[in-house]
Amino acid sequence: MNNIVLYQPEIPQNTGNIMRTCVATNTVLHLIKPFGFVLDSAHIKRSGVNYIDKLEYYVYDSFDDFLNKNKEGEFYYFTRYGHRPHSSFDYSNNNKNLYFIFGKESTGLPKEILKDKLDRCIRIPMSENVRALNLSNCCAIVIYEALRQQNYNDLLFDEPHKGIDFLERNN
Repeated sequence: MNNIVLYQPEIPQNTGNIMRTCVATNTVLHLIKPFGFVLDSAHIKRSGVNYIDKLEYYVYDSFDDFLNKNKEGEFYYFTRYGHRPHSSFDYSNNNKNLYFIFGKESTGLPKEILKDKLDRCIRIPMSENVRALNLSNCCAIVIYEALRQQNYNDLLFDEPHKGIDFLERNN
């Protein structure tokens, strides 16, 4: 099972976009307090469109609370200070719980969390002209890399509402 973990997210629009990505990819979302917004605010619902009711998510009071309740699995920490790209890890075993952990928008993950996990600190490659990518973009990049390695875990390859032959039809 794929899991995205947001450590103290600050921007409701980012969290809403990540919620939508989680629904689209059957990914579980874990949110670690404190937040920079009210979780049930209109901003979150607007960003998540009408899919929030289909989202599996959990809220934790602290990082320790998250770790105590999620002991089994592989943990990956995303930081601009990481030395390995996200694509250098093997995420193909979809029987494992994979946790992709992202820090808050302003400061990332605390050094105290990262210092003992240097082999699992990951950087998404980018030019020297940008400090970091948008948090919701990073989550999408990573979850789709994991899904690609897992052959997309039963996600749909064809649009289900207008028909498989929508582009070929003349009407």
